[in-house]
Amino acid sequence: MKIFVEVSEASERLEELIDLARRGDTVLICRQAKPVAELSTIPKPPGTWDDIRGLAAEGRGNVPSGTTSNHDDFYDDHGLPK
Repeated sequence: MKIFVEVSEASERLEELIDLARRGDTVLICRQAKPVAELSTIPKPPGTWDDIRGLAAEGRGNVPSGTTSNHDDFYDDHGLPK
């Protein structure tokens, strides 16, 4: 939904207008009935640490207990592949 607000009204209702923008409404701030600015939320960047932690936790659930990442059986005493 587009919401048109005059500058003077926007300064009085800023908290409310921010909440409207956060829920997805388009807030247009007008001067003499002409839009001059738009209030919008900052988009969440993809791949935040919370997303990564969630993927890691999800992946750990699929690993059978007792499994290790030790691959000594693939290498000789000098660290070279067998």
